[in-house]
Amino acid sequence: MTVWSRTVVAGWLVALGAVSAVGFVVAGLLVDGQLPLFLWLLPASAALVITGAVRVTVTDRDVTVHAVVLPLVRRRIPHSRIREASARLSRPMELGGWGYRWMPGQTSVSLRAGDALWLELTSGKFFVVTVDDAGEAAELVNGYVSQAKGAQRR
Repeated sequence: MTVWSRTVVAGWLVALGAVSAVGFVVAGLLVDGQLPLFLWLLPASAALVITGAVRVTVTDRDVTVHAVVLPLVRRRIPHSRIREASARLSRPMELGGWGYRWMPGQTSVSLRAGDALWLELTSGKFFVVTVDDAGEAAELVNGYVSQAKGAQRR
């Protein structure tokens, strides 16, 4: 069994999340009676920190994208749900922006411009993640997908 794994980090997203969290807490402590308001803003900061660094892994069972900071936050796609994988250069704006994005027919994890793994799902939708060596990942996924299809035909 071959396993492929890469980590992609948008340092500016993680830093923005950390700095804004500190800022919200400090502002909440300095502005009389406003601590609850600023504490309500902390989840936005946490979301930036959590989604700012992800690990993409391809195994013989699935493709998984999980947050480095909080690995329980993950998206797992079994090979049985993948029609085809490909790699192409992508920009955050064509994927809906930076971070974890939902668009009609497409979900993406976009942390930078460049190489991206595109998974066409059997539902006709796409899952995209920007990651180095996406071509290598796509090749491995396609091999596992064809093995899974061959096993289903038997």
